[in-house]
Amino acid sequence: METINVHQAKTNLSRLLSRVEQGEEIIIANRGIPVAKLVPFSTAIHRRSSLGQDRGRFVVPDDFNEPLPEDILAAFEGSAS
Repeated sequence: METINVHQAKTNLSRLLSRVEQGEEIIIANRGIPVAKLVPFSTAIHRRSSLGQDRGRFVVPDDFNEPLPEDILAAFEGSAS
């Protein structure tokens, strides 16, 4: 885990965020005293690995974009009796 000073953090914030997104943790120090730690909110590796995980598990019907039948449309709009 790397420690950097506040000036370096301000100057290189975009680069630091890219590193943190990849899972790295970085400590920010003020006059040599640690004051904050940048940690990933959720790692990019996990986010990327979840994309497409259901590929091949279902098929989108050919009529997916067609208008809904009147009775179903009425139910969605709250006018079904």
